[in-house]
Amino acid sequence: MLSLFPQILFLSPLAATILRVAAALVFFSVAYAHYRKRQEFAFLDFPFVGRGAWIPIFAAGAELAIALALSAGIYTQLAALFGAIGALKFLVLKKRYPAFVPISKTASALLFVICISVVFTGAGAFAFDLPL
Repeated sequence: MLSLFPQILFLSPLAATILRVAAALVFFSVAYAHYRKRQEFAFLDFPFVGRGAWIPIFAAGAELAIALALSAGIYTQLAALFGAIGALKFLVLKKRYPAFVPISKTASALLFVICISVVFTGAGAFAFDLPL
C-alpha cells in the first residue's frame, strides 16, 4: 500500500525517540509521586519486602534511574527492559495498592508496550546507544 505522506518518512527514526521520551516522562512523574508521598507509603505492608520508609525511596530512585537513562538515551534497551518490568509491577500492584501506583492500569499497559517497543526498535535518534 502506498504511503499517505511519503515526504515525511525521513522522520521515522524520531518515532522511537518520541516513545522513549514519553516513557521517561511517565517514569519521572511516578518517581516524583513516590518521593512526594514517601511518609504515607512507609506504612504500607508490601509482599516479600514488608514495610519501611526505604521502600518508596528505593522505588523512586529506581524509577528515576530508568527515566534518566531513557531520556538521555544511555543503555536504552536495558532501561526499557527494566521499564517494562516496572510497568508490569504497576499493573500487578494497582489492584492491591491503588495509592502507591499513581497511573491507571491502562496507562501501565501502554507504558509496558512502549518499553517493549523501545527494546525491539532501539533508542532512535539523539541517543548515545550505538548498534553493534
